[in-house]
Amino acid sequence: MSRKVHSGEHGEFLALDLGGTNFRVLRVRVTDNGLQKVEMENQIYAIPEDIMQGSGTQLFDHIAGCLANFMDKLQIKDKKLPLGFTFSFPCIQTKLDESYLVSWTKGFKSRGVEGRDVVTLIRKAIQRRGDFDIDIVAMVNDTVATMMTCGYDDQNCEIGLIVGMGSNACYMEEMRHIDMVEGDEGRMCINMEWGAFGDDGTLDDIRTEFDKEIDMGSLNPGQQLLILVKMAKEELLFRGNLSPELLATGRFETKDVSEIEGDKDGIQKAREVLVRLGMDPTQEDCVATHRICQIVSTRSASLCAATLAAVLQRIKENKGEERLRSTIGVDGSVYKKHPHFAKRLQKTVRRLVPNCDIRFLCSEDGSGKGAAMVTAVAYRLAYQHRARLKTLEPLKLSHEQLLEVKRRMKVEMERGLSKETHASAPVKMLPTYVCATPDGTEKGDFLALDLGGTNFRVLLVRVRNGKRRGVEMHNKIYSIPQDIMHGTGDELFDHIVQCIADFLEYMGMKGVSLPLGFTFSFPCQQNRLDESILLKWTKGFKASGCEGEDVVTLLKEAIHRREEFDLDVVAVVNDTVGTMMTCGYEDPHCEVGLIVGTGSNACYMEEMRNVELVEGEEGRMCVNTEWGAFGDNGCLDDFCTEFDVAVDELSLNPGKQRFEKMMSGMYLGEIVRNILIDFTKRGLLFRGRISERLKTRGIFETKFLSQIESDCLALQQVRAILQHLGLESTCDDSIIVKEVCTVVAQRAAQLCGAGMAAVVDKIRENRGLDTLKVTVGVDGTLYKLHPHFAKVMRETVKDLAPKCDVSFLESEDGSGKGAALITAVACRIREAGQR
Repeated sequence: MSRKVHSGEHGEFLALDLGGTNFRVLRVRVTDNGLQKVEMENQIYAIPEDIMQGSGTQLFDHIAGCLANFMDKLQIKDKKLPLGFTFSFPCIQTKLDESYLVSWTKGFKSRGVEGRDVVTLIRKAIQRRGDFDIDIVAMVNDTVATMMTCGYDDQNCEIGLIVGMGSNACYMEEMRHIDMVEGDEGRMCINMEWGAFGDDGTLDDIRTEFDKEIDMGSLNPGQQLLILVKMAKEELLFRGNLSPELLATGRFETKDVSEIEGDKDGIQKAREVLVRLGMDPTQEDCVATHRICQIVSTRSASLCAATLAAVLQRIKENKGEERLRSTIGVDGSVYKKHPHFAKRLQKTVRRLVPNCDIRFLCSEDGSGKGAAMVTAVAYRLAYQHRARLKTLEPLKLSHEQLLEVKRRMKVEMERGLSKETHASAPVKMLPTYVCATPDGTEKGDFLALDLGGTNFRVLLVRVRNGKRRGVEMHNKIYSIPQDIMHGTGDELFDHIVQCIADFLEYMGMKGVSLPLGFTFSFPCQQNRLDESILLKWTKGFKASGCEGEDVVTLLKEAIHRREEFDLDVVAVVNDTVGTMMTCGYEDPHCEVGLIVGTGSNACYMEEMRNVELVEGEEGRMCVNTEWGAFGDNGCLDDFCTEFDVAVDELSLNPGKQRFEKMMSGMYLGEIVRNILIDFTKRGLLFRGRISERLKTRGIFETKFLSQIESDCLALQQVRAILQHLGLESTCDDSIIVKEVCTVVAQRAAQLCGAGMAAVVDKIRENRGLDTLKVTVGVDGTLYKLHPHFAKVMRETVKDLAPKCDVSFLESEDGSGKGAALITAVACRIREAGQR
């Protein structure tokens, strides 16, 4: 059992409780109308000894007959109700509804059952009758059922304990520690079967001769009173006399011990018990018997407490908590009926684990209710799991769907390149006028600006002859206040020039005129290498008077207004092109640039004959795809989910940048937040309680996806992240949130991979190659920081473009260096032309 019960379960369930010569059939009705309420009806049926000793078919046919009788009386035979089965015998459980009997105990000897799945046997017995049908959902033992019964009343209950004719315990263990079951997330109830503790000799040093004689591994105090026989034989009691009744096994019962210790005149009660057993005790014999009862029951409680303390300490260490708060659900005749056992057990446990706050909760309704509650939990979880799967299904893209995204991307790229369809094409395929990559002969000092968000960089790049080690960089980061982002264009560019002046002074170069490359990471139409018309602001910028204007001209005008220095603005590029040039300096096969961060975009080297917006047929030119707008014409609508639509409607540019909103860092957290809200409203998460913080747009940042999906992050740390967001979560909630993050991030990586597959396949087809070897230069926080994004994206590209050998090279120095290198190349070509 991997989940605990809470007050969200409701419905009508059947339960079977089999653990002795009598068994119970129950109908349990659970309501959840704001008040936890459980109604139960039950009937006890006997199992005749000949059936206990007969065949398994006889046994399970008898059980099925009793079940039919019970359903007849309640007139519910026409319903197919879920059933939970408490089967209190040693079993190996392989699934919640599959359990193989290891060996019979408690007098059962039914043939053909040991080693077989008892759930299958009861199902077959029901099928043989053919007059009713039920859905056997869960099989548990009495210990687990006790924990679940108490767990309905106390959410902290994570241990079940039975101390009766036998003794056992169960507890909630971390999945990562259960090597026998696949999976590392969440917790699962472990049935300890602790009665076998010591069978390997580990308890031999504390076992007495009486334990060895009994040798039943029981904590039952009544069976320990062989001490009386031993002491009588040694003439320490009863003047050396023994009656046949006292010698008979089991005649001194546990209830006798309870009565002797519980009666106000325990000495007199001891006399009555001994007389009943044919003895003629003296006063001293009665006092000794009373004292022996105390010693035996105290030891029994202490052994039970010591083992419980070990379990509690383990749970505490698993959770990494300084102080554990936990509840133990308890059942069993010894615990309930012995006058002092419970008190002694509790006192010893608290003494052994002083750093735990422990509550003991008696199970009042037996393990039958527990089986029904396990069934209720299983039904709830199955319903919720199906509901979550159905919701997340549209976000999980098949190979065929990804191939279709790739095909549509190629169609839109062709439309953007064509002069006839360019105006209406969402993927603009903008010429950058970058027609060459570094050849290693570039040299000189260059300034660079890198503007693409609320922070921007000013750089000094010194290029010396030779690859790799031939570049030295100095840079400084500046912020752009929001009032300037939303002010006028003059205010924005004056602020940028002020930062350039500060940098030149910082470098001791005030008054020096240098060639400058400008990385400007917004959608632009480039008419020359040094002329770029801003089409529209993105990433939260709204500065007026800039859209439709040449940003190089706006920068030059701001420099002239300052009248302190002059700069030669040689090239303006976006961050994607800058990244390609930076990586191209390291790897001559690099002909593609990719950004996956706050936004997403790609560029690549296209054949000039295909770039219809620019005259000329020879050579190649880098094309800025601006693929973030892929889908703005509705071609991705069948891939958009309700959550994508919700995020888009509340964005700064509704209906625009559809592809980018499905896969970039600026929006992934919002998609996750909208899914979490949907799950919570439907009672699938956070127990249906939506916090005010969860309602806040932008509160679930994309960085949390990266943290939550980190392989080294335990669920306890995931819960800490959620609590930081004001979300009170359970372990189960953490698993669900992690699942949502995984699905959303995986789709983003796959979409990015499909887009990139379209790009590299187009390069291959342009050149008429059977295979293409190409390198993609990559930058962006999502690609670099998310633990799985890069791997999933690379695997998708390999899967969708099998004829391309694609390598990915991370840009270590950013797009600012790329702008300087483009400037260096442009200066080299300009100087060569002048000569």
